[in-house]
Amino acid sequence: MEARKVSVWRNRYDVTDRGREITVWDRSMWRSGGEFELDGRRFQVRSNVWGTRYTMVDDAGTPVASADRVGRRRWTVEASGQTYHFRRRSVWGSEEELILGDTRVGSVRKTSFWRGDVAIELPGLATELQLFVFGVVISMWDAQAAAGAS
Repeated sequence: MEARKVSVWRNRYDVTDRGREITVWDRSMWRSGGEFELDGRRFQVRSNVWGTRYTMVDDAGTPVASADRVGRRRWTVEASGQTYHFRRRSVWGSEEELILGDTRVGSVRKTSFWRGDVAIELPGLATELQLFVFGVVISMWDAQAAAGAS
């Protein structure tokens, strides 16, 4: 999947899979997180006050996934009784890796620093879960950029 930033002024992304648009990620204006619609279902992604824990709920308010220890070198995502492990590749880089044991099996990474485009390569994860991870990573990068600017 690829996410292309729509505008420099808004944190909104068109998300495509093999060239076909599948959704639009729309960042929340007041809280960390955002929302998207996939196959007629709306999902909301929200964080705690510190931005270290995120949850995703569907349009009925049912929890679908959660992420814990976000912003740390190693963090996790839980969904459908399964835990996925992620790690930041480098202190200076913009890449979060999906790992199995110590092996990198996927990633979320910036492909264009100036435009903010992102490649999402998370094999084995359901599409809504890949979009959740993307939303968490984008929110984390935004928070880090805001902290660095102040």
